[in-house]
Amino acid sequence: QVQLVESGGGLVQAGGSLRLSCAASGSIFNIAAMGWYRQAPGKQRELVAAITSGDSTNYADSVKGRFTISRDNAKNTVYLQMNSLKPEDTAVYYCNALVFGLRYWGQGTQVTVSS
Repeated sequence: QVQLVESGGGLVQAGGSLRLSCAASGSIFNIAAMGWYRQAPGKQRELVAAITSGDSTNYADSVKGRFTISRDNAKNTVYLQMNSLKPEDTAVYYCNALVFGLRYWGQGTQVTVSS
């Protein structure tokens, strides 16, 4: 079992920045990869960025060059630095952990970008 707690969401103007954090607890040594997903109203949940246990990263095309995923192993925390935010980035952002083929989810944090 892995527990995930997100923080850092909020309201920001277009062009601004936010940093999301995801603190993991539980069976963290079995985590193969962690990622950030988002879901906007009326849309499917989509992958934003992911990082593996070997520090490989991948990003959705829509956020490349603007968002950066990173992690602090000492704090068992994954971050999503979001710069140059756009109104279309508005969504609930969810942290995700992949453990032995199972996905665990956080409760989500709202990000709202005003134009």
